[in-house]
Amino acid sequence: MNTNKQQKENEIILAIETSCDETAAAVVQGGQEVLSNVVASQIESHQRFGGVVPELASRHHTENITFVIEEAMEKANITFEQLDAVAVTEGPGLVGALLVGVNAAKAVAYAHQLPLLPVHHISGHIQAARLLRPWRYPALSLVVSGGHTELILLKDEGEYEVIGQTRDDAAGEAYDKVARTLELPYPGGPQIDRLAEKGNKTLDLPIAWLESDSFDFSFSGLKSAVINTLHNAKQRGETIRPEDMAASFQHSVVTVLTEKTKRAASQHHVQQVVVAGGVAANNGLRSALRDAFSDSDIELTIPPLSLCTDNAAMIGAAAHVQWKKQHTANWDLNGVPGLALT
Repeated sequence: MNTNKQQKENEIILAIETSCDETAAAVVQGGQEVLSNVVASQIESHQRFGGVVPELASRHHTENITFVIEEAMEKANITFEQLDAVAVTEGPGLVGALLVGVNAAKAVAYAHQLPLLPVHHISGHIQAARLLRPWRYPALSLVVSGGHTELILLKDEGEYEVIGQTRDDAAGEAYDKVARTLELPYPGGPQIDRLAEKGNKTLDLPIAWLESDSFDFSFSGLKSAVINTLHNAKQRGETIRPEDMAASFQHSVVTVLTEKTKRAASQHHVQQVVVAGGVAANNGLRSALRDAFSDSDIELTIPPLSLCTDNAAMIGAAAHVQWKKQHTANWDLNGVPGLALT
């Protein structure tokens, strides 16, 4: 492995992401400039099953990974000889899906004797913020996705401390389950968000604040309340407008996410709040957070929609931190489905 390249600044990294159902590759320079960002989505393949089928996802990754990498290199107008390193999502994620990306990255790195940089998937979502503006520390990140809902404190570059997390369903998972109850297509999050904009908060659904000093989250009770409310209404022969249920459900989710984020930011005296993950694309959440921090000295950073869902540009941004710290992997790098962030 060529470690001499590790001394270069403004490095060019080929980044690969295959943790779930998106086959993605990107070329990122200096951790900030995106030269290309290619994503092959599998949504249509998984829609008929109402969720991601791991075996199907792995098969699609295997079929697409070579083409996606080639397209990313072509769009960046970069040759493999010009690369300084190869980065890849090590975990967490679906083990079969992770292995496709990890082995593709190892093949490219070995063939061209390039350093191999392992990246944590959640750090990728968080570090997507550096593609927009420089970090200001200490900072706080609200990570909201299908598998994660966490408040993460960053005291310095690449230093993560989880100060709050979900105790049951993640926010995105709750969105998908409620969407299925409302007979909406997968993925449920965008469907609920669109319906909520047309509805009114007419239903009294619970907000799980938990203990007064806790930054943890819980959405299982809210999900159950939605199911029970719809079931009871049906038994009574009453009709609940899906738009109103979506608006009421989203209000409960967004309220607790926003209030706990604002309280954590104040308590830890942060300079910047970064929103990350697929649910960061939710219009209701984006609007509520902007309102919450509109009169604050704390800088709020919300990535554009293209950087909220899984992509490889965010992995390239996070790999910049690994590059600077010279955290490289050996050829025995493996996919770790339960990889911890800290």
